[in-house]
Amino acid sequence: MTLLRHTPKDITERSALTINPAKTCQPIGAMYAALGVRGCLPHSHGSQGCCAYHRSTLTRHYKDPISAGTSSFTEGASVFGGQANLLQAIQNIFTIYEPDVIAVHTTCLSETIGDDLNQIADKAQQEGKVPEGKYVIHASTPSYVGSHVTGFSNMCTGIAKGFGRKDTPKTGKINILPGWVEPSDMEEIKRLTSMMDLKYILFPDTSGVVNAPLLGEYHMFPDAGAKIEDLKEIGGSKGTVALGETASGPTARYMDTEFKVPCTVLPLPIGLRATDRFIDTLRKVGGRNVPAVIDNERGLVVDFMSDMHQYFHGKKVALWGDPDQLVSLVEFLRDLDMLPVHIVTGTPGKTFEKRIAAIMEETKMPVPYKLKVGGDMFLMHQWIKNEPVDLLIGNTYGKYIARDENIPFVRHGFPILDRQGHQYFPTVGYKGALRLMEMILNVFLDKADRESPEAKLELVY
Repeated sequence: MTLLRHTPKDITERSALTINPAKTCQPIGAMYAALGVRGCLPHSHGSQGCCAYHRSTLTRHYKDPISAGTSSFTEGASVFGGQANLLQAIQNIFTIYEPDVIAVHTTCLSETIGDDLNQIADKAQQEGKVPEGKYVIHASTPSYVGSHVTGFSNMCTGIAKGFGRKDTPKTGKINILPGWVEPSDMEEIKRLTSMMDLKYILFPDTSGVVNAPLLGEYHMFPDAGAKIEDLKEIGGSKGTVALGETASGPTARYMDTEFKVPCTVLPLPIGLRATDRFIDTLRKVGGRNVPAVIDNERGLVVDFMSDMHQYFHGKKVALWGDPDQLVSLVEFLRDLDMLPVHIVTGTPGKTFEKRIAAIMEETKMPVPYKLKVGGDMFLMHQWIKNEPVDLLIGNTYGKYIARDENIPFVRHGFPILDRQGHQYFPTVGYKGALRLMEMILNVFLDKADRESPEAKLELVY
């Protein structure tokens, strides 16, 4: 990608052209969700090139090798269908790599042909290609609709369909659907839930999988991820807490309908109020008191917000990314008295605009803002040229705008290809809120130091 200094300020309505989309494709999300099941090998039902792209994008983001299988479509499969390829792949994978689960997701090609994964998976079972005690789950994820977030959601529902049962004995546990977040965030969600002294089943769980420690010995399937024996109990839980409407809402409602496990769908716990809601919901569903150590963590966030308020107040922000993350980020920015004026998501959906509008209407002082669902980075740059901002928040693809317009930039979301830390340090929970505020504050102060005349360069701001 070239730098964007020639982006025009004049905005022309576009109906059939996307330039630098603010999303990537469904199979990447499905692959990421599948990696959150212990002993699972994701499988791309399509061509080798599709699988290579999905794997490489996740590998570049996490700086960890991502394993996956492919049906390796050639001209024959592209015309006559990929059933034979997938049946052979299932047999080969169980024989050679010995996973406990194969999670199959479709691509544009197999969806266009019309391959029926449910029928193929049943045929593999009937022909003895699935060993005893092993599983094949699947999800429909064509790239020509949705985004990586909806692909993640579809595979989460595939996990629930594959392992959940209606007649499961009651366990007293709580299902937690973390949404599309980093493995570090999933670890933080588990930490907070454990501090509430609650028994839970979190799925998918990529912590320890895509950010696995280097211990000197290679394991294709790390000893991490949601356990199959736990997933078989999700139908017996007393409730589901789903984080993120787009990524987790459909699966939570499926389990409510099919297993009669009541669900609560919350925004991702990014920022003060969203984390408060998460903790309060755990308190209500689990019947527990909030321990003092969590109150103290919250107090640190409030202290930071109070002490550094002068640096946040009134700053204009442009942000882009996944709808679930943007909803919570916008709320947190408003709590910091910052002004989110340009908001773009590439993920289609009907409720995103209403959710953002509700947040903006809650605040005492209305903030004029522009929002585009199914938007792209070209439009974002045009908005910024017409109305400059003080801060950018989004994935790596915003670095060109940041450089061209000399705007401080906080990387958040997916993918982040040119920085480290996202897979190790959470941005959810109270600790995550502290980290986000630190990142925002530091890019502001770095710019002030860089541009301050020598006579006015202060040791302390």
